[in-house]
Amino acid sequence: MNDLSGKRAIVTGGARGIGAAIARELSARGADVVITYKSAAGQANSLADELTDESRRTVAIQANSADAQAVRYSVEEGTRLMGGLDILVNNAGILISSTLQTMELADIDRILAVNIRAAIIASQTAIPLLSNGGRIVSIGSCLAERVAIPNVTVYSMSKSALLSFTRGLSRELAPRDITVNLVHPGPTDTDMNPAQGPDADYLRSQIALGRFGSPTDVAKAVAYLAGPDGSHITGTGLVVDGGINA
Repeated sequence: MNDLSGKRAIVTGGARGIGAAIARELSARGADVVITYKSAAGQANSLADELTDESRRTVAIQANSADAQAVRYSVEEGTRLMGGLDILVNNAGILISSTLQTMELADIDRILAVNIRAAIIASQTAIPLLSNGGRIVSIGSCLAERVAIPNVTVYSMSKSALLSFTRGLSRELAPRDITVNLVHPGPTDTDMNPAQGPDADYLRSQIALGRFGSPTDVAKAVAYLAGPDGSHITGTGLVVDGGINA
């Protein structure tokens, strides 16, 4: 298995859904994990308790990803608590579905703040703290390159922005052997996009495999990129979408 024993990881938005699955997968492979959360304190602390034992530790830190200072604090404090940093996973994200014509400015600002700025600030803060040979993995979307459904224009644009961010940062950090990558989930069974939701049947009809992915499917891709087996992969995106963009 792609062993992560002794590694220290931060997963933003890690209290539930894909973020919680990533925290579980990294922990199962031996990493100590910091998870951040906005308001789901009960879920975050329960997950931290679940993943903490004699050999591994998980800590939850409250941080609103729309607040740049909170993001910066969570990375600095998480690194301090774990005694170092080897892996940063920019997972926190929001989806607000609306036509561009009717979308409120406040919603546009929230999408940009959480989906783009938070990843930039977390990565900027992490750079001097990351060990040489470290990893930055961000969570994108299959909508970053192909927008096959309506009313997700701003969300799709926010995920597309992570493509250039990842490519550029991979060049900057390559001299330290730090890799920077994206994982692009397709329809994944979470609270944000449940497999029994109102649009689920249509989405299933577009997926080559005919089924939603699970958060664990995405988490395993993240763990692969975060571990030694992913050491020669950087500046790119790994698509985990069941073939919806095939």
